[in-house]
Amino acid sequence: MKKLLHHLKFRFHQSFRLLNLNPRKSVPVLLILGGLMIMKLPDNYYYPPLLFIMILLFHHERKDIPFLKKVFVKSWRWVIILEAVVIYHILLFGNIHYTADSMALFSLPLFILLGFISPVIRHDAAFHWNFIPDDLFEWKSFLRKNTWLATLGLVIIWCSAYHPVTFILAAVLALDYLSHIYELNENKEMLEMYFRKYTLKQKLRRNSLFVNALLLPAYGLFLILHPAESLYILYYFAFMNLYFLLILTRKYRQYHYKEKSNYFNLGVFIEYTICSLAIIPAVFILKKNIREASQNIRTYVGD
Repeated sequence: MKKLLHHLKFRFHQSFRLLNLNPRKSVPVLLILGGLMIMKLPDNYYYPPLLFIMILLFHHERKDIPFLKKVFVKSWRWVIILEAVVIYHILLFGNIHYTADSMALFSLPLFILLGFISPVIRHDAAFHWNFIPDDLFEWKSFLRKNTWLATLGLVIIWCSAYHPVTFILAAVLALDYLSHIYELNENKEMLEMYFRKYTLKQKLRRNSLFVNALLLPAYGLFLILHPAESLYILYYFAFMNLYFLLILTRKYRQYHYKEKSNYFNLGVFIEYTICSLAIIPAVFILKKNIREASQNIRTYVGD
């Protein structure tokens, strides 16, 4: 028991260290957890399965199983189950709109499965996304490395269309991950080869079409569920596309063949998110980015 209490205390302090050391992941996680604590769903029985899925995602990302096996030997599975149940109840009963019901009790046996589900299974390499054109190389590389995470994130975005607030919240969280798709710089030879075949405007258009094709089910679902708020889709479309185009043009505005990345950070994310929400500032920044990116590309490719 003493060992278990020490471990739970360690877990508590470790969570704060991780939040401090990795703001890229911690900020979206905090926003999601905060949203789960205040979110009002249409029915009370939606909360338990939603939170179980959330706990399952956390479990999928854990890398400490070998450590737990060494420390707790025969009881390590029960430690995993206990951690999951504690997090589940904190989120469930911390929600201001939730009232206790039988669904929460009936869902508890599902947590036993977490002790027998390996979180280190990786199937990403099995799907190569070869149907994506080579000119969308950033997306192709990202999806090959993060197939399951990207698929799950996309489903969450589609499902968020059930309410305008969750629609925007999920979009903001998704944009943080979308930004890092364009964070790395390709080498100078690849850049020259690409822009001798395509212009910057063609790259922006082709990438924008691909992103909007992924979001098309979310657009359609929102219109079906909220036909009286169809103008909201126009705002959502403008917000998502402006942010996306700002990030992509920034990549080539900042590009230098000696740098491996364009140094995207939390400050850029906040700035571009606020500007895109306001729309008009984003339009002016986008025009400037396109002009400077085009000039920068010409230094490598020529006219």
